[in-house]
Amino acid sequence: MQIKPRQHLLDIWRAVARHSFDDGKLVWEDTDGLSSVADAERLLCLLYPATEVPAFRLDQPDTTERDVLRSLERVGSRLEIPPNLITALSQFMRSHTGPDDSPTFAGGHYFRATDAQQKLTHEQYQLGVVDSYSMSVTLCLATLGFLKVYEPSTTRPEVRKALGELRDATNTRLTAAMISLLRSFTVNVFDAESEQGKRLIQVIGQERQSDRAVLQQFSRRFRPLRATIIESLSRGIQVDESIRDESQLFECGWAWGVVKDAPTITDLDIQVPGQPDGIADRLPYVYFTVIALDGIQDLFSDRTLTLGLLDADQQKLAEALRLRWELSQQYWSAIARFGSERWPLEDLPWQTTGLRLESEYFSLTVAAILVHDLVRRKATDDDLTRTVAIMERLADRGRVTSRMTRNDPAIELHNPGVTMPLAGSERSGGPLQWRMTDFSAQLLKRIIQLAELSRNIDAQDRLLRLGEQAFEHLWYRRIEDGEGAGLWDNARAVYPDTRVGRRLSWSITERVTECLVAARNLYEQQPIRSPELAQLARDLLSEATHLFGKEQMEASASADGSRGRAMRSIESRLDHARGLVDDRPATAFALALPVLQELDTLAQARGAAAQEV
Repeated sequence: MQIKPRQHLLDIWRAVARHSFDDGKLVWEDTDGLSSVADAERLLCLLYPATEVPAFRLDQPDTTERDVLRSLERVGSRLEIPPNLITALSQFMRSHTGPDDSPTFAGGHYFRATDAQQKLTHEQYQLGVVDSYSMSVTLCLATLGFLKVYEPSTTRPEVRKALGELRDATNTRLTAAMISLLRSFTVNVFDAESEQGKRLIQVIGQERQSDRAVLQQFSRRFRPLRATIIESLSRGIQVDESIRDESQLFECGWAWGVVKDAPTITDLDIQVPGQPDGIADRLPYVYFTVIALDGIQDLFSDRTLTLGLLDADQQKLAEALRLRWELSQQYWSAIARFGSERWPLEDLPWQTTGLRLESEYFSLTVAAILVHDLVRRKATDDDLTRTVAIMERLADRGRVTSRMTRNDPAIELHNPGVTMPLAGSERSGGPLQWRMTDFSAQLLKRIIQLAELSRNIDAQDRLLRLGEQAFEHLWYRRIEDGEGAGLWDNARAVYPDTRVGRRLSWSITERVTECLVAARNLYEQQPIRSPELAQLARDLLSEATHLFGKEQMEASASADGSRGRAMRSIESRLDHARGLVDDRPATAFALALPVLQELDTLAQARGAAAQEV
């Protein structure tokens, strides 16, 4: 199934508007307002394409396109949509603000009790989580950009007042989310002889070398990273002094929430209310690290920088987050590719060291960090080719591109999903879990990111075909009718044996929306240039130019005659093909062939006429 970003995004917008808006007002359901993650995901289904795709812009009503307006009829008319979105966003900000006017980042019903008999308390539902911090960064940046562009377009006093209040609330929330991300970053140092140390050595050594050799290699490879952590990390984190000992192993990344005893951020010009004490253990999760990386990269996007969306405090926080963003990518990318032969990541499924879990989902999250790192640095063809093969294997093992077998354990990846215990959550009154059900959507997202990065024709072709298969799988999982029609997720549509039928998932819906925006960016790129085809195109154009010059030497009866018109057409097409040969050699090749045929036809006609005479 071909990915058609515009058509499919409009379908999603139509479904979101039908489900979530009534006469221009955002409809709140029983679970809405309980989870800041789900509420942010729902709003991002509209706001992310509206701020990332020019054809979907809503912040300049005069330029909003007709098919976009038709898909958002329930949100309002051309002039009503922006104010109605401002109202919906303001409602979100109010719903997730505490009594002390500090932003809250409740995981809500996304949290699950480890004991099925345990009922979560209100305080547990209100715990902050990295998913919310990261999603809030993306939502707040999209909101600030939307407001900045829309503001000059309206003169209505009530709208301008609401706009100003929303901007203030959004800035406060953005700063609070960035602070929370800083305080959730952690470095876990442990001894090589500990249980966790032995598992890490086993994962990266793959039992092909002695533990001592693996430890020495780890020490050498991560010496620069260790030095950076020692010298540069201070804000919002306490790093164990034992990291200075090179015989110690370590991991870095994001815990599930604010880390216990994480220092507060005090060096800001404007203090943001509320920096709650953390309860999370100093244990990095690859899942939450990926989630954090996705949000943090929006702080450095072209749109954020061009519109100047960050204030002075936020710029300082962004620089601190960027350092952690780079450290995490470098660390996990190096772990994934550790050694000189088979990568640890190629040994599926990935085993987590701290939680003693293994799953294809964790392989996908580590691969996602590797993709982030490949985008950040100049990836080699070998890196890309091997990563593509990993994606193909994950799609197969996750039964995204292959048939489900009877009692297939792979179904657990999708429904009910992969669960992780949240280390330290027992301090809230009982241990909690986090469940991930978005394997297919995350897989598609990373496939498209890799395709956007790849400049190798074979690798990109494999990725595009894999992406189309993954998208087809996801598209079949839409809810067909009733509550949430046109949205996700109905896993039973592709996995008939699944325990749970359809249920509305803003998480998967938002991920698919992100995928379509990424696919649009992919299609906006110039196609990959083939040097071989470029040379062939030049050869064709050289011959065509020569023959055209020769044909011009012949006498013409009239400049306005059929031959004169044909010659002008040939000249125009040759000029056009020459302009394309460097960037689009295949198109230049295709344009040159009919020109050569036409020149040959003219030559034959002239020869036939000469024989008759």
